[in-house]
Amino acid sequence: MRRFAGKATKVLIVSAVMTACLAVSALAADIGIGVGATTGSSLRLRSEPNTSSATVTYLDKGVAVSILEKLDGWYKVSFEGSTGYVSADYLVEDQDGVFTSYGRVNSDGVNVRAAASTDSGVAATLSKDTYLTVNGFTDGWYSVTCKYGTTGYVRSDFVDLTTDSSSGSEMGKNVVATAKQYLGTRYVYGGASPSGFDCSGFTMYVYQQYGYSLPHTATGQWQSSSGTKVSRSEIQPGDLVFFCDPSRSNGKACSHAGIYIGDGQFIHSSSSRSGGVIISSLYDDYYNTYYVGAKRLG
Repeated sequence: MRRFAGKATKVLIVSAVMTACLAVSALAADIGIGVGATTGSSLRLRSEPNTSSATVTYLDKGVAVSILEKLDGWYKVSFEGSTGYVSADYLVEDQDGVFTSYGRVNSDGVNVRAAASTDSGVAATLSKDTYLTVNGFTDGWYSVTCKYGTTGYVRSDFVDLTTDSSSGSEMGKNVVATAKQYLGTRYVYGGASPSGFDCSGFTMYVYQQYGYSLPHTATGQWQSSSGTKVSRSEIQPGDLVFFCDPSRSNGKACSHAGIYIGDGQFIHSSSSRSGGVIISSLYDDYYNTYYVGAKRLG
């Protein structure tokens, strides 16, 4: 995801006129009143506007979020389908309505309008989980570019801002589909077959199906010359993800590996009590704390 560039470094108030207009709209609680960029790494999205409330998920630095409401010292925001509150100390509002992000349509039959109005003509109709490039925001609408170049406007409550640029490459989607076939397979230390996997054995086995020969250790895969390391904000389905828990790594660079599947989740073979091949959140407290990086093959 490309981040905001050259924006103001302090938070300013969105015009009262915009807020008043949106307040009388249907679904006003879901329609954005602005867009902001996070300024802190591993920023907690809270369930309530206070530091003692539960963490909904974590946000990386420089990601775009939809602003739904402004409170005293807090913003209510939406990101990748999750809604919660972030401190105003760690969010900068976009001021000119021009930025670049990615978005995913969250409903079926969503119209792309020629202008930011439900009275405007329909340029295209999109299905759920379609990915878009979001180019700006005006009066509760996103300016968007569709996959095949169609441009127009989509009401902001029908689009979830995300760091995923698409559902990934064709190979990435196939890798995810292959990995999911082994959900529930038991964890076996040193295992690298459908009769049982350890973490690197699982990633190694899945990628063997696509012609890649990876080392049978998480550190070896991370340090291998195969593939390209990618930033967390650019991660796509099919990318390898790596973690390092010092209590488990024996001084090595990584202690665990998995495969990113989208929407902040990854599939991996876990040695935990509820282990085997499971799906976990990249923003779980444990995995967020020990996240090392991501790598793209192909």
